[in-house]
Amino acid sequence: MADIPWYGKYTVGLAGLLLTIYAMIVAKAALVPLIIAVFLAVLLAPVCQRLEREGIGRVPVALGVMILGMGALGAVGVFLYGQVASFADDAGLIQERTQELVAAAELHLSSWVGVETGFDVDSIGAATTDYIASNAQELARGLAGAAGTITAALLVPIFVFFFLIGRSFIKEFIVRAFGWGDAQRIERTERVLRKAQAVVQQYIQGVLIVIGILAVLNCAMLLTIGVDHALFFGVFAAMLNVIPFLGPMLGSLLPAFYALLTMESILYPLIILGGFYVIQLFESNLFTPTIVGSQVSMNAMVTLALLFAGAQIWGLAGMILFIPMGAVVRVVCEEVESLQPIGFLMGRMPTHRTKRKGPLARAITWLSEQIKENRDKNAGADGDAGSTAATNGEPQAASPSPTPEMKETGPTRGEEPGSPHEMGRAASPAAASEEHGSAKRADESKR
Repeated sequence: MADIPWYGKYTVGLAGLLLTIYAMIVAKAALVPLIIAVFLAVLLAPVCQRLEREGIGRVPVALGVMILGMGALGAVGVFLYGQVASFADDAGLIQERTQELVAAAELHLSSWVGVETGFDVDSIGAATTDYIASNAQELARGLAGAAGTITAALLVPIFVFFFLIGRSFIKEFIVRAFGWGDAQRIERTERVLRKAQAVVQQYIQGVLIVIGILAVLNCAMLLTIGVDHALFFGVFAAMLNVIPFLGPMLGSLLPAFYALLTMESILYPLIILGGFYVIQLFESNLFTPTIVGSQVSMNAMVTLALLFAGAQIWGLAGMILFIPMGAVVRVVCEEVESLQPIGFLMGRMPTHRTKRKGPLARAITWLSEQIKENRDKNAGADGDAGSTAATNGEPQAASPSPTPEMKETGPTRGEEPGSPHEMGRAASPAAASEEHGSAKRADESKR
């Protein structure tokens, strides 16, 4: 490869990249559930290991953990479906409120600009019917694709089960495939696997915890304002947070628009947007940096590029999956010497944004830094204590610092500085004083 000119390397690299993207697009129905199953298996692997140490077999443990995990996801889906179905009761109110807003907007436009729009809400229904009739084949193709997606989603539990059963076998295969029998390569491959597993687990666990916190805060805020279906909007906005940048924006606009249609005053949507803004300040400056950590974080440029690439290749699933996949790629690039510049490019950019932040954002960032600093100090103290105990077998007592008496008292005549007697006397000044007093009394008795 060293003798190949740069344009040859560029051609080979570009062809490989294009073939990879084409294969990802064609094999979307198989790759998406497979990657989701890999992430879920990595998340559930520690639970399986803990139960297996208790003496339970690997197959029943994998089956039970898989059923519990899929049951939790199914419960969330049932909850969201029930909340969406309840919107049917508000259809008449939404239509009536929409007509009022359109009429008011048309009145203002005609009075200020002198333009009559002639907009009719009923025309939307007619236009929708005409669109469905003229695009029946495209809609049928889309429904077939949705059915294929649902079928592929049913494969996720099966993949998770087999990954949990054969995780040791798969790890051994990866080590043999990339280790090539060399001890150094094997060690590096195992290190990459450990880091990738830690990154995926930290990312998914942190995202789930952040979603739970945001769901509680969003629901509390919407319930306090008095928005209908506050649980649905709060949970849905928290779940959209897995899509960086776009998810929080969409999650805040939906309840604000619903409040605009169903509530009397325009202040309610503004209050909702302000509340979501404050919650997102805490999320981006406190929750995510503290819980998810910096190992998974990437700079905004790479994140936006991954979002765009994921949307173009796999759609919504790609926008969600490409972020953890990019974190794993970053780990691999940081371990391979020839790819370390790419890993550096994907990392966080050194900036000085703290000085340009507002007072609230600066306070939240300072609180996050204090929490991380205290956590690092505690982790370092625990590590030092563990290493000392492991080295000596038990905690060592600190040696006493030398006193002035110990410094002034030197070795007696005929004794070496390192003799046992000298060491004992230096270690105990009280014993040395007592010995000197007894010798003096003996001299007086002889006289």
